[in-house]
Amino acid sequence: MPLARNVMRGGVSAGSARALNGNEVQSALTAAGTTQGTAVAMEGDVNIISTATTGQGGILSAYAIAGDDQVVYNSTSVDIRVYPPTGGNVNQLAANSGFVLAPYTGVLCKKVTATQWLGFISA
Repeated sequence: MPLARNVMRGGVSAGSARALNGNEVQSALTAAGTTQGTAVAMEGDVNIISTATTGQGGILSAYAIAGDDQVVYNSTSVDIRVYPPTGGNVNQLAANSGFVLAPYTGVLCKKVTATQWLGFISA
């Protein structure tokens, strides 16, 4: 995706350029729950978990469609869990199963079908 600034050079407003580029950042999410049903909803294009206790987590957007992606960054000092929306799965995991995201790491999650997500974890 081009930078929003570069899209604006073509006469597109700042708000529209950010929307087109998918630049919604939720920068101070608090992880919640220890199951898919109690995890905090992550609706941003970029989701930064800044507060958590071990085992708490977040759930990817139920509104995503194939081709969409979300970034999740764990800026805490504890392991968190990232869950797919209900009925979904990430990589080879069973449906509705979350995966551990280690402290100070990120993951790019790309939705590739109605239920399948791919997760690319940072080093």
